[in-house]
Amino acid sequence: MELRFTLPNLRKLDLLGTEVIVAAVAEDEAPPHGVAGLLDWRLSGRISRLVERGFLTGRVGEVVLVPGKPKLPFDKVLLFGVGKREDFSEPVYRVVVEKMLSTLEGLRVRSAVVELPGRHFDAIRPDRAADILLESAGSKPMHDVWTLAETLESQRLVTQHMIQERRRVRS
Repeated sequence: MELRFTLPNLRKLDLLGTEVIVAAVAEDEAPPHGVAGLLDWRLSGRISRLVERGFLTGRVGEVVLVPGKPKLPFDKVLLFGVGKREDFSEPVYRVVVEKMLSTLEGLRVRSAVVELPGRHFDAIRPDRAADILLESAGSKPMHDVWTLAETLESQRLVTQHMIQERRRVRS
């Protein structure tokens, strides 16, 4: 799996030409925050309405598919529940990442824009999140490129960490 980066803002997201965008939704966030909040704004509150109606709860294991076009450049918006913010942990992160990988594999999506679970509320360090993602994806050859929505500082941290890991493995 190749990791690329983009900033988590609508202007940058609009420039990406993938079929699917993936965002995390916490059970105790209304309206949604992070990339889900940006998408909600662009979709005129559609995600918020799904939350209000109880169709989207944000519980761990939940997956909701929302059409993206014509208001977004993505055909599909996939929303993954991460549970309550205070209960978020590395084991929850692993469960949601596995769910993301299997869902995208089931849809035969090889390239996606992704907000990793818990990242929009800094519940997991970006370098640790990337390590677990790559470890989980290692056994699943269906995933070519994931463009991660991260701040510049997080992008730098992950890139530096990956360089250090490559050096460590070589020696």
